Amino acid sequence: MIEILIVDDQSLIRRALQLLLADEPDLVFVGESDCGEAALDALAQQLPDVVLMDLLMPGMGGVESTRLICQKFPSVRVLVLSTDDHSDRVAQAMKYGASGYLMKNTPPEELAIAIRAVHKGYTHLGPGLGQKVLSQIPDPVLVPSGVWQQLTSREQEVVGLISKGANNREIAQVLHISEKTVKNHITNILNRLDLRDRTQVAILAHQQHSPSKSEITLPNGTSWDSTQG
Repeated sequence: MIEILIVDDQSLIRRALQLLLADEPDLVFVGESDCGEAALDALAQQLPDVVLMDLLMPGMGGVESTRLICQKFPSVRVLVLSTDDHSDRVAQAMKYGASGYLMKNTPPEELAIAIRAVHKGYTHLGPGLGQKVLSQIPDPVLVPSGVWQQLTSREQEVVGLISKGANNREIAQVLHISEKTVKNHITNILNRLDLRDRTQVAILAHQQHSPSKSEITLPNGTSWDSTQG
């Protein structure tokens, strides 16, 4: 079961989300909050798997709430669900650790898919939002090929798995190493490539057309076969 907390200042929206997903047997709502402050209080009492986060709320907004939740409760996935697709806010929420970003008019079946995806550690962005995130990455976005070659073979394997959407636990299982070792590799990769987070790693890995990957999951939720260029 995937336990969900809804954070939205409109009670009608909170109720509608629960009704829309009522037929999904693996999704269960364990609480709701009408502001960021209340959400943090609720999380201190019970940790859900996924938080559905509104962006525009009185008091502490969704961007700051996302930052604090991801900082204080790293096991919780935040899926932003908003009427606002402003590129700065999309990118900021993702920078602070949101695992996905969807508009509130997203069909229920797609919302359910997104919840399951972020719960597994994948990134899920609604149509058109991936480009908004890409547009906020400072130029230049390409890392010189020589820098990629400086990565160890193990680090290259980690990059390939990140670009497929794998979380630290899944990477550790695939490579038969500890999660602590995975974190150390990611820190080295970010420092060596002068990147901010694993989202940039995935984007840049895609742009490099690495031959070590086959089908990878991009930040916009689509798949791309790198072997086809």
